[in-house]
Formats: sequence, structure tokens, C-alpha cells
Amino acid sequence: MAKRWKTRPQGSNWGEFGDDDQLGRLNLVTDERRLRALQEVKAGRVFCLSHPLDRPGGTVLNSFRHPPVFHPVYREGEVYFNLSFQKSDPRYTDIGSDEAVMLHTQYSTHWDGFPHKGSLFDANGDGVAEKVYYNGFSIVDDAGRGTQGELGATNLSIAGAAETGMQARGVLVDLRHHFGDERVAVDYEMLAKVLQADNVRLEEGDILCLHTGLGQLIREARGEPGAALKTACAVMDGYDKKLLEWIADTGVAAIAADNLAVERSSTLGVDPRMPHRGPALPLHEHCLFKLGIMLGELWYLTELAAWLRENRRSRFLLTAPPLRLPGAAGSPVTPVATV
Repeated sequence: MAKRWKTRPQGSNWGEFGDDDQLGRLNLVTDERRLRALQEVKAGRVFCLSHPLDRPGGTVLNSFRHPPVFHPVYREGEVYFNLSFQKSDPRYTDIGSDEAVMLHTQYSTHWDGFPHKGSLFDANGDGVAEKVYYNGFSIVDDAGRGTQGELGATNLSIAGAAETGMQARGVLVDLRHHFGDERVAVDYEMLAKVLQADNVRLEEGDILCLHTGLGQLIREARGEPGAALKTACAVMDGYDKKLLEWIADTGVAAIAADNLAVERSSTLGVDPRMPHRGPALPLHEHCLFKLGIMLGELWYLTELAAWLRENRRSRFLLTAPPLRLPGAAGSPVTPVATV
């Protein structure tokens, strides 16, 4: 197969896991590193790190994404919910229910897959920028279609990540403990002080989990979040080059946060620091497009963070496979931490 790109973006790792790689940094989660992650289980206790899928509630945090909507399923002309099977045969005693759901894959707790963010970049060297994603892939076929007609990613589908099991050592950084619930853009220097203060160590193949507290505020809103949540709690400073370099150097396999976008959300409009031309979400570009690092958003980390701090720990076994949904650019997830 011919190489898809002649030039790669500055600071990217395209090709380092193979010209046809579609897993990115998940390649670093080896059998040996999974065994290392299992050694973090001391108490046998589990924490569910997801919200109910109808949270945060409403569309305040992101007007493009909506809560799940249930639709009926029909069986022999009857709504197949609380349906008595004796209607089809009086000998049956069964009662059955099925359902269909219209689900925005990135409304609640989710993973961003690599097709979620690409860039206009001249990968083939013809002087014209084209739509390109991680490792130089297009996400559509030669006819401009995905696996679902006009929609759906042919390449880089989230299903590939599901096939890996997404099980690794999680490492939690408790930003809320240090910065509270006020909005603060955390740069490298601020993060480094937190890591030192809490004696947090990251190694290649770990999954970095960032506790900002927004997940707890979402829980307390009980499905009716106010506009203030859009500018609450810490976010990573995607414009800090030292922070981006640190992410590259650590070798983290993925990053997950309990806030809206890990960094400042593009739903707030243009960041005043944005250059004349560039990405609206620089950390997304750096991770999803250049390095193949999946991003988790809107996780729930507060209970886990409290337990880890009480027990003077920051590491745990994380199991967080996305849905094995071919063609999807993102996926709901129910992450589980075992401590």
C-alpha cells in the first residue's frame, strides 16, 4: 500500500507505529503494561466513572448534542414494551420489552476517537491542504462516503480502540484539590507543581485522568445545569507549548477528564489567544490529530479522587472500552476504576 503522506505535521508521530496504524498511543498498552496495571489493585473496590447517559441534562454545555431519546420497537404490530406474549399464543406467560435509542455518542461520558478532530494539512505535498486525520488518513472512501452513506468514519473508527480492551493503569491528577471550582487554565508549570505536591508519577502507557470537579457539579445540578457550568473548574491550557511537549514526552496512552473538553471548549467561541489561523482546540489537534492520543470527556472522578487521596494513592486499574461501533468517531463509555 502506498504511503498516504509525504510530509507529516511538526511534532507528530505519524508512521512511528507503522504506516497503516490506526490505534496511536494505544499501541503502548502492551501485555506487560496491563500486568503492571493489575498490580495496582489492592482493595478490590470498584468505582463507576460515568454519568447516567441523560446527564449533564439539557443542551447548556453543548447546543449541538442532545440527551438520549427512546423510540418504540414493534413486534407483530404491537409496541414491544411490557408486552404479554400471550397475544401471539395464549400458552405463553412471557412479558417482554425492547427499545431503540437515538443517542448522541458524545453527549455524556465518552471517548473522542481520532475521526473526531482532523486538520486541513498538505500531507501529499501538492501545495494544497486537504482534510487529514491521524497518521495521514482520510476518514471517507474514494467516493467521499463513510460506512453509513454520507456519515460514518471508514478509517480510524472507534471500534478499533474497543478491540484493544482499553485496559491500562490509570493515574489521577486531582486539580480540584489544588484549584477548587474556579475556572483556571492549567499550564505546564502549574501542573508540574501539582504532580510534585501529590507525588504523582506517570509512565509510558498510562492513562492520565484529570479531576477538575465539573463532574460533581453536573451531578449536583440534577439534570438542570446552569450556564455557569460552562466556565467552571479547571481546564488544560492548550496554548501552552510546554504542556503539549510534556504530553508528548510522557508517553501517555490516553487522557480523560471530568470536564467538557479537557481544554477550553470551542462552544465558548474564539479563544482570544488564538493566532490568525489555527485550531480552535489546540490540545485536541495535538492529541487526536498529531499523536494518536484519545481524549475522554465528561467522566465522573470525584468519588475516586476522594478515595485515592484518603489512601495516599494516585494509581489504579482502569477498564474503559468504547462501544465496538464501526464507523463511529466517538463513543459513550462506562469506565471502571478498580483500586
